[in-house]
Amino acid sequence: MSDSKKDLSFTTRAIHLGNETDPATGAVEPAIYMANSFALPYDPSQMNWSASDAPIYTRNGGVNQGRLERKLANLEGGEDCVVLASGVAALSGLFFANLKQGDHVIFSTVTYVATYRIFNELWTEKMGIETSIVDCTDLEKVKAAIRPNTKLIHFETPGNPTLCICDIEAIVKIAHEHNIKVSVDNTFSSPYNTRPIEYGVDFVVESLTKYINGHGDSMGGAIIGKHEEMEKIRYQSQVNIGGCISPFGAWLINRGASTFPLRMQVHNDNAQYIAEWLDKQPCVSFVAYPGLKNFPGHELAAKQMEHGFGGVLSFGLKGDHDLYNRVVSHLEIFTSAVSLGNTESLIVFLGEDDERMYLYPEEFHNGFYRVAIGIEDKDDLVADLRQAFQAEGLETID
Repeated sequence: MSDSKKDLSFTTRAIHLGNETDPATGAVEPAIYMANSFALPYDPSQMNWSASDAPIYTRNGGVNQGRLERKLANLEGGEDCVVLASGVAALSGLFFANLKQGDHVIFSTVTYVATYRIFNELWTEKMGIETSIVDCTDLEKVKAAIRPNTKLIHFETPGNPTLCICDIEAIVKIAHEHNIKVSVDNTFSSPYNTRPIEYGVDFVVESLTKYINGHGDSMGGAIIGKHEEMEKIRYQSQVNIGGCISPFGAWLINRGASTFPLRMQVHNDNAQYIAEWLDKQPCVSFVAYPGLKNFPGHELAAKQMEHGFGGVLSFGLKGDHDLYNRVVSHLEIFTSAVSLGNTESLIVFLGEDDERMYLYPEEFHNGFYRVAIGIEDKDDLVADLRQAFQAEGLETID
């Protein structure tokens, strides 16, 4: 299938792109090419040993990686894609290739913990890069934080774990007026719901470990953008830093991506249903989910998120620290574990001493749950929460 088949639906492209019939064997499903090295031509002496446009060495780019990259670039609406070993490898690879000593970065108050540590600790201490933590939901604060040496604005929407919503189009306009690039971590939304490149973003990052793989059995990360920018990232962060994905990992994610649109719609629908149920419970102190009409970023999320509001929500209980742990101990379907986007539902209690708590809204400060809703039957999930609440004597209503 041609990579330009944008007249086909998102779901059809997710299934067929990168899954072409194997030319050597006729196998309908793509093979796993586990080789780390490939046969060279008759005279290889003039070859560029760091090139990624032909199979040479899998650190430069493997066959399975290339198939996955073509699919993701198409689904995100970008020119090109680089797939690396994890979501954090993708973030680090993007930042490494685009920033140098003396540059300034604006990043959001609500980001994945590794992003927070990269910009709040590692990049400043080791790379001499200046950083500012800014509430990127407030456009005036974004404008005020810009310096002459600002080179990048990076944010998530929805943000992890408060689900805050940033105005992608507005931030891009502000940034590009000052010749600043914009990168968006789109993991919580996924390209099924939001394609930031359509709003003018320079770089999109996806943790493929999450929704796009969807089965909790592989790790990977993707950067999507213009071909010239992706070539720079390949050369610097993949070939010469070595953050490459394994062929098996790329194959697993490509397989998972075929059902990703179907799973994502169930994640969306289940999370909406459960957020609305939680929002009615007397024992719940707050629910953060963009699909709720009382959520501060709801209207903007409705504009930016095409098919739904994602599968992650956060909520608090009216009780002490240990109540959170006791409730989790009663759960039978939800698993207490980190990550998100799996077929099964996951829950994690983030206590009062989380290192980023000072950056979150006040209602989060006494601790909260981050819940990654899976694709189980939504009524079973509500029943599991209800019985866990009731086991601790908490009042519930239907």
